[in-house]
Amino acid sequence: MRCPYCGHEDSQVKDSRPTEDGAAIRRRRQCEGCAARFTTFERIQLRDIIVVKSGGASEPFDREKLARSIELACRKRAIDPVRIERLVSGIQRQLETSGESEVHSVRIGSLAMEGLKGLDSVAYIRFASVYKDFTEAKDFQEFAGTIREVSGE
Repeated sequence: MRCPYCGHEDSQVKDSRPTEDGAAIRRRRQCEGCAARFTTFERIQLRDIIVVKSGGASEPFDREKLARSIELACRKRAIDPVRIERLVSGIQRQLETSGESEVHSVRIGSLAMEGLKGLDSVAYIRFASVYKDFTEAKDFQEFAGTIREVSGE
């Protein structure tokens, strides 16, 4: 594993333990070049998934990109990071077990919205504002109205 500080190619594992949800192994490493310590995570990957974008371009599925967008929607909300991690892991697991090697980005966005809807209504609206490309304040108002209808608020 390459050191993120000095780029040295060798590091030594000092400690390994499962994450709270058991979906990954957390490893504490020490660089043999500069002695800096850093953490890595090892996850199971069932298959390579290609994401087909709306414009037709394709790219490999990037779990971290999905996690960043969900974390951004949840920013400054009282949401346990473990719940966010479970949501991201659940979406990845659904994609990998679907049996499809190519997945449209719309499907990933729908899964994220579905998960956020049950997690936090504000994060759900934030994610939807980007995913559905809200351009005016009335777009937020109309979308928020559909949430009240569903949740009965």
